[in-house]
Amino acid sequence: MHRLHGERVVASLRTLASSTIPLVGVAIALLVGVWLAGSNNPYTPAGYVGYLTKGAVFGQSRFYGVQRGPTSPGRQWLLDVTNVSVTPYTYTETFAGDDSVLSRDNLKISFAVHTVWRVDQARVPLFMERFSTTVADGAMERSPDAIVKVAYGHFVREPLRTFARDEVQRREGLRVKDDLIPIGEAVLQRIRAYAATSPFIISSVVVGNVQYPAEVADAVARKLAATQELERKDTEIAIERKERTKREIQATGIAASMQIIRGQLTSLYVQHEAIEAQKLMVNSPNHTTVYIPVGAMGVPLTGTMDAARPTAGKASSATAPR
Repeated sequence: MHRLHGERVVASLRTLASSTIPLVGVAIALLVGVWLAGSNNPYTPAGYVGYLTKGAVFGQSRFYGVQRGPTSPGRQWLLDVTNVSVTPYTYTETFAGDDSVLSRDNLKISFAVHTVWRVDQARVPLFMERFSTTVADGAMERSPDAIVKVAYGHFVREPLRTFARDEVQRREGLRVKDDLIPIGEAVLQRIRAYAATSPFIISSVVVGNVQYPAEVADAVARKLAATQELERKDTEIAIERKERTKREIQATGIAASMQIIRGQLTSLYVQHEAIEAQKLMVNSPNHTTVYIPVGAMGVPLTGTMDAARPTAGKASSATAPR
């Protein structure tokens, strides 16, 4: 009888095992499926720092850690990441139209401020916990840097515009274009002091694209043209002065040379030159008759003659080449 009872127990266990094994397999498969559905291996690309959070089915989500891309932590249960770019950005703030700024002398000026900044990678947790806002997944897919842009707009943008506006208002209107570098440096110092305890690193601030009202620009252009015309006339006057000095020096040289010539041209030398000219004419194959005043012994007369009074000598003829 004991044997019969033992056989019944074994048969019952076999029946139970055959019905339980499929249920265990289904449960394991279900658990694996749930884990795969709830687990994740979040990836952070290069140039980003990932802010990892650990979710919970019951209870609260919590901060898990950070990872510097490109990397991923491996598949884990309810693990998610928000990627924050830590590369430099260049944003431009424009002051034009209704946003134009009045200078100290009430001149309306349009300009732009170009800012280079980035998020401090060592302070990404602080950035996420105190300076960022929740961004929908769709917005993140369309613009991966949306979370950084929103934080910039909330924390940096308005103080930066205020500092730039204040620096321009302190100066005379026409001096703004000459003080662009000092204005940029002043704004940079002020915005750096403002953001010293934040995760924002401000690298540089450049002020440019200064534009004045049309009537002011036209007046400046006319003044510049008049200044250039005055400079041109001054140059012409300087050239004329140089030319006058040159003519005076030339006249002085000519007068000195004439004085030297007059000192050397004696009557005897002139008579000698006249006789030599006559000798050349006599030997020339072409002849023409020329009358030369001569004195005693046929020597040519030299000096200033009075045509109204007869000379003491007589007229002589000579031949000259045609």
